[in-house]
Amino acid sequence: MYYVYIVECADATLYTGIATELERRIEEHNHSDKGAKYTRARRPVTLVYHETFKDRSTASKREYEIKKKMNRKQKLYLINHSD
Repeated sequence: MYYVYIVECADATLYTGIATELERRIEEHNHSDKGAKYTRARRPVTLVYHETFKDRSTASKREYEIKKKMNRKQKLYLINHSD
């Protein structure tokens, strides 16, 4: 199982990532050197959205779509209108 997730950083910016263990990954973002360089400087982060995928390929495509093709306004809409 793969997760594509969005966290909100302490400075209100959004970070999108991919993980196999979502809770562990959020923990890393908040407390470990394994967290992304971007989020290490903007702790704490809060999970605000996630999607689940069966394979890495599909999850990676979705991560790319969110990261590169969506602006902040579109990401906020996605977050606020998810089930």
